[in-house]
Amino acid sequence: MKMSAAETSSSNVLKEGELEKRRDNLLQFWKRKTCVLTPDSLTIYPDAQKKAKGKELKFQAIKKVDCVERTGKFVYFTIVTTDNKEIDFRCMDEDGCWNAVITMALIDFQNRKAIQDFKSRQESDNASPGHQDRHMARAP
Repeated sequence: MKMSAAETSSSNVLKEGELEKRRDNLLQFWKRKTCVLTPDSLTIYPDAQKKAKGKELKFQAIKKVDCVERTGKFVYFTIVTTDNKEIDFRCMDEDGCWNAVITMALIDFQNRKAIQDFKSRQESDNASPGHQDRHMARAP
């Protein structure tokens, strides 16, 4: 039985809760957002009820989680995208290390992608003509 994207994402939620995101405008106020972390993305909703469409930050567009700092009651961290855009977040210390959960999910995603890429290369090598000749040439 194949699940819809909505069913898949809701059944694979790694963490859900509130984060504060620094606004991009000149004043750079912190704005509370509801976030949902899945094995493939972090979705950021403007409201707690998730009525408005959330912004999905796919892991394929994330380079790293950076600049983790604990100050007072907050943990601050930055998500750096593949186009070098920086998105600043903070969460309450007792909310349980969002930065660590996001980092582990990102590493898991990158590992899955690397394995998938490796298998694809292997399959294309096996399917290419002359594969047996190349394989024999490498054998001792």
